[in-house]
Amino acid sequence: MTALTPGLAAAESHTVTEVDTALAVGSGDVPVLATPRLVAWMEAVTVAAVDAALADGDTTVGTRIEVDHVAASPLGALVEVRCELTAVDGRTLRFSVAAFDGDGEPVGRGTVTRAVVGRERFLARWSQRA
Repeated sequence: MTALTPGLAAAESHTVTEVDTALAVGSGDVPVLATPRLVAWMEAVTVAAVDAALADGDTTVGTRIEVDHVAASPLGALVEVRCELTAVDGRTLRFSVAAFDGDGEPVGRGTVTRAVVGRERFLARWSQRA
């Protein structure tokens, strides 16, 4: 386990498929990368960036997302999603996120905020409400 300190980073590459399109997820009617899918990829990379640094039994949950989706990505496009942990304030983690196409052109950018929580306590609290 490493410490939760600014500078932790991760990157993932994805190829846009039919299930990733605005048409498929219901966020539009065109066959290009859906903003909700881009946001999900951005969240996933933030989870990956801190996974090894979390204490046993801890996980993170998303609390805030601010993303600009600045360019369309058609079917078959390669999209690289990157993040860096920029701030740690107690149990609050803030990440800078960015996505680029295969030519290195920006697809999206923004910030993701996550909170560190105890997995079992979190699940117990929310399962009681169901």
